[in-house]
Amino acid sequence: MPWPRPIVFGNWKMHGLRSEARTLAGAVAAHPGRRTGTLGVFPPFTVLAEVAGQLEGSGITVGGQDCHAELKGAFTGSISAAMLKDAGATAVLVGHSERRHGLGESDGLIRAKAAAGLAAGLVVVLCIGETEAERAAGQTVAVLNGQLTEGWPAGASAERLIVAYEPVWAIGTGRTATIADIVESHDAIGGRLATLAPEGEAMAILYGGSVKAENAAEIMAAPGVAGVLVGGASLDAAGFWAIYQAGGGA
Repeated sequence: MPWPRPIVFGNWKMHGLRSEARTLAGAVAAHPGRRTGTLGVFPPFTVLAEVAGQLEGSGITVGGQDCHAELKGAFTGSISAAMLKDAGATAVLVGHSERRHGLGESDGLIRAKAAAGLAAGLVVVLCIGETEAERAAGQTVAVLNGQLTEGWPAGASAERLIVAYEPVWAIGTGRTATIADIVESHDAIGGRLATLAPEGEAMAILYGGSVKAENAAEIMAAPGVAGVLVGGASLDAAGFWAIYQAGGGA
């Protein structure tokens, strides 16, 4: 099992000026609990280097929230995977629903970004998830299978790629999928992973979508759930640690 469980990653999204990021990163790193799982934060690009430097040696993973598919070039406003690594990142999120649906990113583009992340030596967190309309139409499994298959980068392994299942309708809404929904989706994802890579069955699958301290233990105890990708709740160090502890990580 390449990743100690639970895996708890915090996506800060578009939050955190330098002073706020320093305070939050410092509070997470200073928590006295033992780290028996995998803990990580994904800050905005503007504070990535500072947070990575602050957390160096702490054992806390630091990642970028996205990367461009190309190594370099005339891509104003974009950040390459190599730039993330140079800033101190060891991981990158790709395919988050806020980029799929807010910015129109396709599975093909996400696959290229994932490949760029792997080529740069980063761990890729590949995000997938269905919309409310797709779930209502009974298309959840088909959508997840399609996003995995079309977004799969060559050479992915259990050490270098983690899947995050985030139902779009549960992100930032306060709504959380039922445990039965989560187990069903994670089981389908695990089945598809087994066909995509020789060690696909060993790949970690995280759940994301309105995860908080109050529901984290139940979610992480569900079969097939290796951990969680936390959004807003990761902006509070105490709450973030409570989620980590709920999964047995401290």
